[in-house]
Amino acid sequence: MKILLLGYGKMGKIIEQIALERGHEIVGKISSQNRHELKSVRADVAIEFSKPEAAYENVKFCLENTIPVACGTTGWLEQKPEIEKLTQSCNGTFFYASNFSVGVNIFFKLNEYLASMMNTHKEYTVHIDEIHHTGKKDAPSGTAITLAEGILNQIPYLKKWVKEKSDSPEELPISSFRIDDIPGTHLIKFASAIDDIEIRHTAHSREGFARGAVQVAEWLPGKKGVLSMEDFLQF
Repeated sequence: MKILLLGYGKMGKIIEQIALERGHEIVGKISSQNRHELKSVRADVAIEFSKPEAAYENVKFCLENTIPVACGTTGWLEQKPEIEKLTQSCNGTFFYASNFSVGVNIFFKLNEYLASMMNTHKEYTVHIDEIHHTGKKDAPSGTAITLAEGILNQIPYLKKWVKEKSDSPEELPISSFRIDDIPGTHLIKFASAIDDIEIRHTAHSREGFARGAVQVAEWLPGKKGVLSMEDFLQF
């Protein structure tokens, strides 16, 4: 399969290594320095792990040129509804995940299940901590936002998430920390005066994210519409 890489930072290089090991061909490695080369690339699928300021145009290019695209860039989601509309009008293929790791997506489901159980126990307050490497620009992480949305969907008295500590019973605080060489750690904590309940996902490397992205890219050709990890994993 011919794979176009949009974004060639640390993640892009790991994705390239895994794709080559699995017998695929990398037909383009696009960064901000060589974006002009996009017009000449012919690919079966694109994997987009760039920067928030580049993601929208990268995905738009793929949709307008009938290239199925799997995007894992976070920090640009205010423009995602436009991309979803374009996907429908182009009859294209757009796959988005805040995290391509199979383990993290199992964690998403566990988070929702725990939140549904805690819905009637208002004596507990809930908080999210997320830790990433210092190179990660957006905060909170897309994974943390997905976790927060999962909790909000299950606990109606929580109205929104916030990026700082909060004493409001209607707000879900997310604390973000940036530490060298931390691939990604996410902690959900329900705390009360009597006890605490915590669930945590800790990534040991970026390989899980990259391998998941390649597996999705292998699955994507022939699919249509706006897709997610729930479609891929059939949860």
